[in-house]
Amino acid sequence: MYLYTMDTIRFKFIVKEDILQILPLLQQLNTKTPYDILKQRVLEMAEQSYQCLGMYDDKELIGICGLWTLTRHYIGKTIEPDHVVIDASYRGKNLGKKMFQWVYDYAQQHGYEATELNAYTGNRKSHKFYLNEGYDIYGYHFIKVLRKDGEFY
Repeated sequence: MYLYTMDTIRFKFIVKEDILQILPLLQQLNTKTPYDILKQRVLEMAEQSYQCLGMYDDKELIGICGLWTLTRHYIGKTIEPDHVVIDASYRGKNLGKKMFQWVYDYAQQHGYEATELNAYTGNRKSHKFYLNEGYDIYGYHFIKVLRKDGEFY
C-alpha cells in the first residue's frame, strides 16, 4: 500500500523552455480546446506576464497554477491564479490548500496587495474551495467570442 506523505511535495516555477509539460494537466481542466490550439496559447502565454507554478511529488508534475501579475486601479498590485489543476489521482489530500499557501507567501514576499481569480461557473467544487480560502465574489466575468465560429474553446 502506498503511504502518502507531504514530505515529497515541492513547488517551483516551470521555466519557459519546459512550459509545454503542463498540457496534460491543463487538459484535465480544459476539455473543449483542441490540443494544437491549447499548445499555441500556452506558448504565447509564456511570453507574457505569466508564470506557471508546478507542484511536484518527487520529480512528477502533479499540479499547476498559472500566475498572472498586474496592477488594477481598484485593488492595486495583484497576482491572479489561473488554471489551477491538481492531478485527479492526488485530489482530496489538501494539496490545493498547500499550493495556495505557497502563492500567498510568494505574493506577500513580492509586494502584491491581493490575489484575484476566475472560476468556471460549472466548477462548484472550486467555488467552495475559493470561498473557504477567503475569496469573496465581487463581480461577473463576461466573455464575448469574436471569432467567426462564435465558439468558446
